Amino acid sequence: MSTVLITGATSGLGRHVALELARAGHVVLAHGRDPGRAERVAEELRTEGEAYAYVADLASLAQVRDLGARVAAEHPGLDVLVNNAGVGSGPRDAARELSGDGHELRLAVNYLAPVALTRALLPALRANAPSRVVNVGSAGEEPLDFGDPEFTRGYNGMSAYCRAKFALAAHTFTLAGQLAGTGVSVNVLHPATFMNTTMVREAGVSPWSTVAEGAEAVLALITGDVGSGGYFDGTSPSRAHEQAYDREVAKRLEATTEQLLAL
Repeated sequence: MSTVLITGATSGLGRHVALELARAGHVVLAHGRDPGRAERVAEELRTEGEAYAYVADLASLAQVRDLGARVAAEHPGLDVLVNNAGVGSGPRDAARELSGDGHELRLAVNYLAPVALTRALLPALRANAPSRVVNVGSAGEEPLDFGDPEFTRGYNGMSAYCRAKFALAAHTFTLAGQLAGTGVSVNVLHPATFMNTTMVREAGVSPWSTVAEGAEAVLALITGDVGSGGYFDGTSPSRAHEQAYDREVAKRLEATTEQLLAL
């Protein structure tokens, strides 16, 4: 059985995936931002199997890196990283928000945090190959404005969310290429459209899909034979935004990412 770290495991999609994995006999590392909620979920998971709680605010890159270091030290047998935690578009007309490091919040949590956490855990994942990184993306994708990656002009919450998810998809394809031959697969998926989650309801959208539908898609990438460098719509192979495959875009994104992570 695999050891799986799931970010954002205290509610919604992450919690559902965590429960299914625990029931199937996997060791689940359940991440949450709130200590009480994280421990309560871990206790619930322990009624099904082996589970551990991890706490970190993904809006802080220092906490993201510390999370990676703690997991690598305490669970060197890590097999799967699921970058699930995210911040939605927020209520309509919501103002631009900043992370603890001063980055635009949606870019920080939905993109920079997964990149930093994956980097911190790559040595463990390489050591335990075949291993996997599953990035929870979205069909809502909008190319990043490299002239204003922090969205300081004309801010819109939905666009901020879609830009971060575009960056996550493009990064997934680049990283998959870099890790070819190492036994570490990297894939990104749109689990389901407008699932019944707090994120969707906060945006004022009536849910279209159940969390169970989205969980099925995530579980397929965790346990199925799916290769690497793919984008999935639910359980079906699909295509991300075409610019996410552009080599020049990939180069500019890599350079921008390095700059943002170094700030």
